[in-house]
Amino acid sequence: MKRKLKSKLLAGFMLLVSLLIVAGSISIFEFLNLGKTVSSLIDNNYKTIVASRSMLEALEREDSGILLLMLGQWERGRGILEEADSLFLDALELAKKNVTEKNEQAVVDSISDAYHFYRSKWQMPIVDTQKEGNITWYEHNIHQDFLETKGFVDDLMTLNQNNLYEEASTLKDKAHRAIMPGIVAIIGALLFSVLLNFYINVQFVNPLKRLIKAIKTHHPDDRLLETNIRSEDEIKELEREVNKMIIRYSRKD
Repeated sequence: MKRKLKSKLLAGFMLLVSLLIVAGSISIFEFLNLGKTVSSLIDNNYKTIVASRSMLEALEREDSGILLLMLGQWERGRGILEEADSLFLDALELAKKNVTEKNEQAVVDSISDAYHFYRSKWQMPIVDTQKEGNITWYEHNIHQDFLETKGFVDDLMTLNQNNLYEEASTLKDKAHRAIMPGIVAIIGALLFSVLLNFYINVQFVNPLKRLIKAIKTHHPDDRLLETNIRSEDEIKELEREVNKMIIRYSRKD
């Protein structure tokens, strides 16, 4: 079966293109998975970590507000408590809507229960009562509830931070997998280029050199060119046409 030079070259380049398409497709797939993992990290863990930090900040501010009440500064203390309470409840609501990890719901419920119990203590009057200036009451009663609530918030943050670290490790592995097809494609393209160059030399360059040498060294007494070209393509066809031309001119002579 006669194979055209164009077909041979096209087959070689199509193989190279196919290799690059496959490697590119795998890389795109891995990078899409990489993007999903990053999005998952933000949605599942980072938002809850931010919410936990907001709750911790709110608790610290509430503790300051309680101390101000114990000093008799009712207006200033109540203002800080109301602002911090709003901040804490907003952050807690965000954490409730973003429960994604194992045992996270139990931790969030513990935060909610502990906070509402703690909140009920400082909502009751402190100024102008026996609680004002009562450090013993603060240390053994409301401060313990503050520490307990803070501990549950710390547990929530630690849970999400640990999972964030695990997901980051997975993200690193996925990044390596996304890079590998590109590296393989580059190495494969280089190897294929070497093979393609060898193929072109064998199939095209060397036969043309033999044909050119045969034409240059052809003696008028020789009836045909001797090239030993075995391929059935345009180069072989060119050899036949040259031989036909030689036969025609020899007949004229």
